Amino acid sequence: MDFAPYQSESPEVSRNFTRPTSPPVRSSYSPLPTPQVPPPVLPTHSSPSGWGSGGLGRETINQFETSLPIRLDWEAVMAYVLLPPAGGVLLLILEHKSDYVRFHAWQSSLLFAFLVILHLIFSFSAFLSYSLLVADLGLVGYLGFHAYVDADTLDRCEVPFFGPLASSILDDE
Repeated sequence: MDFAPYQSESPEVSRNFTRPTSPPVRSSYSPLPTPQVPPPVLPTHSSPSGWGSGGLGRETINQFETSLPIRLDWEAVMAYVLLPPAGGVLLLILEHKSDYVRFHAWQSSLLFAFLVILHLIFSFSAFLSYSLLVADLGLVGYLGFHAYVDADTLDRCEVPFFGPLASSILDDE
């Protein structure tokens, strides 16, 4: 058989059929020096009050982080402005990270669901219906303003009955 027409003889004639008796010697020479890198120094967390530490392996919780790509203060305002009480319910479904937004969503949902029932009860009188509408718009403005302003400090503006109820529901979650 002629496998290589350009060669004068077959490759099997010159092949060595014996196995080497000793294992091949490996060189310890490496073309690149292996850098001796010390292990990284992990930062230690200390709290200014002295109570507890950030601890390794614990995640830090950012209280100003939200599930939606919207700022915290605008999300809290949306709980009141977005077609009450439907805006609060929508934020309860979509928001999972921020307790501040969830509080305002709970308070908005409870308060404005109660006001919708009042509107249905007093729907026989035009004067009472319009008076409740003005009160609704005033509450939306007042609570929305405080939700926006208090977002820097995470203070909660609680309505007398529905605020503590919303806080207790949020604490139970």
